[in-house]
Amino acid sequence: MSDQPDACTREQVLDLIVEKGPVTASVIARILNLTTAAVRRHITILLDSEEIEEHEPTVAGKRGRGRPARHYVASRGAHARLAEGYSELAVKALGYLGQVGGKDAVEAFAAARSREIERRYAPIVRDAGTDPKIRAQALADALTQDGYAATVREIGPNGFAVQLCQGHCPIQEVADDFPQLCEAETRAFSRLLDVHVQRLATLAGGEHVCTTHIPVAVPVIHPATRAALHSQSRSQN
Repeated sequence: MSDQPDACTREQVLDLIVEKGPVTASVIARILNLTTAAVRRHITILLDSEEIEEHEPTVAGKRGRGRPARHYVASRGAHARLAEGYSELAVKALGYLGQVGGKDAVEAFAAARSREIERRYAPIVRDAGTDPKIRAQALADALTQDGYAATVREIGPNGFAVQLCQGHCPIQEVADDFPQLCEAETRAFSRLLDVHVQRLATLAGGEHVCTTHIPVAVPVIHPATRAALHSQSRSQN
């Protein structure tokens, strides 16, 4: 009878690793109100089933005494399990579109998806106000509702920037073959947040998380600059 509660807890542990990875057992234990030993037991099972893997964070600064805490991220296998069932069909459909219409057809599809991203999230970001950090958090919350397991992390001295981290991508298998989708998404984020953002890493590129750098200690884009950005995007698309 205890197998089902254990399985549910293990799913919660996996979900947190997908969303917050790289993350330690102690952090997960604190969030789930469990003992660290109990979380480590679930982590061992997830490691054995190759749903997660150890990750060595590249953190600047001195480490404390003793062995550093182990950090965990979701494996590509876990992301594949979480992916939408239509991924294989979507890859074939976009491949056929590229064969029939060429690169321009795929770019046009990516541009259309970019516009859909803006249409879906623009009201949410707009209602969040003018503070760049709050706008980024609003976008992350909306992305999480759509299955992207997104979080916002403050970085740099005095929080000059934040990183929007997407721990899961429902279209990862498609983006593996069509990076234009990632590029279009990045342009959509830039227009939504009114700042020039930079994509640092993608799940499709083999990283454990999609990471977008968002400067927040700078003025928002002026209307003329924003118009130029839209014009440039249209010419690229």
